[in-house]
Amino acid sequence: MYRIVILSFLMFFLFSCNEGKNEKSQIKRKPNIVYILADDLGYGDLSCYGQKKFQTPHIDKLAKRGMKFSQHYCGSAVCAPSRSSLLTGEHTGHTPIRGNKELLPEGQIPIPASTLTLAEMFKSQGYTTGMFGKWGLGFTGTEGDPNKQGFDEFYGYNCQRMAHRYYPPYLWHNQQKEYLEGNDWTNTVTYAPDKIQEATLRFIENNKDKPFFAYVPFVLPHAELISPNDSIRKMFDGKFVENNAYEVSEPYASDYGPTIETYKYCSQKAPYASFASMVTRMDFYVGQIVSKLEELGITDNTIVMFASDNGPHQEGGANPEFFNSAGGLRGVKRDLYEGGVRTPFIVVWPGKVKAESKSDHVSAFWDVLPTCADIVGAKQLSNIDGISFLPELLAEGKQKQHEYLYWELNVKGGRKALRMGKWKAVIYNLTKDKPGEFELYDLSVDASESNNVAKSHPDLVSQMKKIMKQARSESEIFPFKEMID
Repeated sequence: MYRIVILSFLMFFLFSCNEGKNEKSQIKRKPNIVYILADDLGYGDLSCYGQKKFQTPHIDKLAKRGMKFSQHYCGSAVCAPSRSSLLTGEHTGHTPIRGNKELLPEGQIPIPASTLTLAEMFKSQGYTTGMFGKWGLGFTGTEGDPNKQGFDEFYGYNCQRMAHRYYPPYLWHNQQKEYLEGNDWTNTVTYAPDKIQEATLRFIENNKDKPFFAYVPFVLPHAELISPNDSIRKMFDGKFVENNAYEVSEPYASDYGPTIETYKYCSQKAPYASFASMVTRMDFYVGQIVSKLEELGITDNTIVMFASDNGPHQEGGANPEFFNSAGGLRGVKRDLYEGGVRTPFIVVWPGKVKAESKSDHVSAFWDVLPTCADIVGAKQLSNIDGISFLPELLAEGKQKQHEYLYWELNVKGGRKALRMGKWKAVIYNLTKDKPGEFELYDLSVDASESNNVAKSHPDLVSQMKKIMKQARSESEIFPFKEMID
């Protein structure tokens, strides 16, 4: 009897020690992070943000499980600079890529090797990193190659111009072309986003036992407007009165032509149905990612973030007005009004971020890097524009606020915008001989930016003009020669 008691005690002791070790290892393991980025999805294109003409149930469920932001901003109003801002923690007055600058035959201006990226920060903390979707920050083999910017694995479109084509002949897997069955410049057999989604899910499964960072920049719902003729597309057959057909005279071919000037989108007789099905497919992909995390038992230790790279587009037959894609905000893609730069943003972190919580904290893409660094315990950087919003996520401590948010675009005549507290300033045609009018809006009462009150606040206008000049450094690649004092 005595020996049985002793044996039982030893077994309990050993079990308790092992249980303690397991708990300790769970506590010590850093959270996985999945950052999902939609392409040209408007602030009002999700049903949880007000979309009425179709539903996004999987993303809606995501919002219910975490925090939904109402005043989060993109890095820019177009693709490449917005992604550069996200990855570098710098706004477009400092980030190296400040516009869409194309290279031939394929690729864009590369992000410099000296740049510290979000992926490199994760790598420094022992994370395995993967990027699946659209890159647009440097062609394969250049210093901007995603594998040279901190990503262990890359699968998708290196060139954002190629990503306008949903049935390309090939995608890139690191430095190798992976040819897609049945595709050329005219045949539509293998839908590239489906292949990219398969690679995303495979990466998550292969790395389930160690900390990972998955950057998932979807190409959906960017033009061209086209979907596979499957059950998702058939959900919208005949649902809308299609009065916005997009026709091109040439036979179907990729918009990725022999020169930058010759690319065109495909014809689309039912652009409304196509657009709705593309957002629905994107929503389905989000549901698959969440289901994979649940299947692998890693949901509780995985942070999921969802945003869009800029406002809604108007190309290829898309009609953001029909869908109220900007959610009542002014402007679309390429605009620095709210509709061009405000994005839906959702963060889920089970047990850490309160379910069904909402935040009106003013934040931007350049805050993601310092926030993630804060989460994983990396050293905070002093030479970036971002501010960690971790206190806001956890509802702990004092959340630091931005003095201002700044944007610039050196196209369309040169555009700048500044948000400072409740005030938003916008000015267009800065590089023209006759610059546009300086516009000032009080977003607390005028989120639609319909009432320019600049004349009533001359001191504030003077202050904001001064900040617009001081907020930036000059770029040789993306010069901004404004014609105003």
